[in-house]
Amino acid sequence: MAGTSRTKSQASRAERSRLTRARVVAAATDLFVAQGYLQTTMADIARGADVAVQTLYLSFGSKVAVLSAALDVAIVGDDEPVPVLERAWFTALRETPDGPAALALFVEAAGRIIERVYPLYAVTRDGSTDPELAEVLATNKQLRFVVHSQVARELAGKSGFRPVLTAERAGQVIYTLMSQETYGLLVVEHGWSRHDWADWVRHHLQTELFGPAD
Repeated sequence: MAGTSRTKSQASRAERSRLTRARVVAAATDLFVAQGYLQTTMADIARGADVAVQTLYLSFGSKVAVLSAALDVAIVGDDEPVPVLERAWFTALRETPDGPAALALFVEAAGRIIERVYPLYAVTRDGSTDPELAEVLATNKQLRFVVHSQVARELAGKSGFRPVLTAERAGQVIYTLMSQETYGLLVVEHGWSRHDWADWVRHHLQTELFGPAD
């Protein structure tokens, strides 16, 4: 019985810790987007999350670690420890044999991700004269390229993929068109809807990877 009680107590502490981290990430996200990274203090985040500043430092260590955690949650959409390439949308892409259909699944999922991430991405980019934020930005771009390269390798094995195109080149094309930069220019700067932007991306990616639609 003692072992069972200990296990329940540990599980309860772990759940409380998870909920606290979720509150911190939510509060920090709102503050970073509203005020900017440099203007937001750890005390601001602690107040917003209703935790002690000491708890914040013990849980995360630094403000840049809070930002990194917020970006991670925005990318996957929750705080579950499941990597991007193990999410349901990637499994569906992998299991769809038709190339354009698989591409459409990817564009829809990636569009939702970018819509969530862009506000924090812009905060990170705008503060990237700070060396720590510059590193966060570089890591974000590197991880996006890794994911897009893996998507390209999956698509290269689908029916209809253009034989003159390498998976490597396809990954570079996907990374460029399906980027925070094109989203920022067309959606944020020029007022396109996310769906209009996604349709534009899908059209051009299909042409590049599978040829024009019939």
